[in-house]
Amino acid sequence: MAKKAKKTSRKKASSKRTKKERLSSADIESFKQMLLDKRREIVGDVNEIHEEALKKSRLAASGDLSSMPIHMADLGTDNYEQEFVLGLMDSERKLLHEIDDALHRINDGTYGICVSTNKPINKARLEAKPWARYCVDYARMLEQGLVSEPEQQGQEDEE
Repeated sequence: MAKKAKKTSRKKASSKRTKKERLSSADIESFKQMLLDKRREIVGDVNEIHEEALKKSRLAASGDLSSMPIHMADLGTDNYEQEFVLGLMDSERKLLHEIDDALHRINDGTYGICVSTNKPINKARLEAKPWARYCVDYARMLEQGLVSEPEQQGQEDEE
């Protein structure tokens, strides 16, 4: 009978652990606000980068030679800067997509749950990266190449 008591106490402990791992509605609202703030910040950054890139191209189109490089090395530097800006904008857009996905998961009621394992995502991980889709264990396996990233819905729309 002592063995049964131990099993019961283990079950109770595991159910308590699950309750602690679940996010409260206040937690979810806090993460939603963090995501919306980060989204606003990124949209502002992308718009600023886009405006700066357009300003340079408008000057070139208007024939303003004062901004045009005279030396070939300067031309190479300008090309590098343009490619760097385009890469930066692309990475910011990908992050925006991740944030939008997280906001959809909040609306669906699946936020804070690993999309691959259905295990709860640690609150500390969500505080560091509120758009996290995977629990730490699965993310580690992804980085090590032990598993492949599942195909996301909507990827076809972007390509």
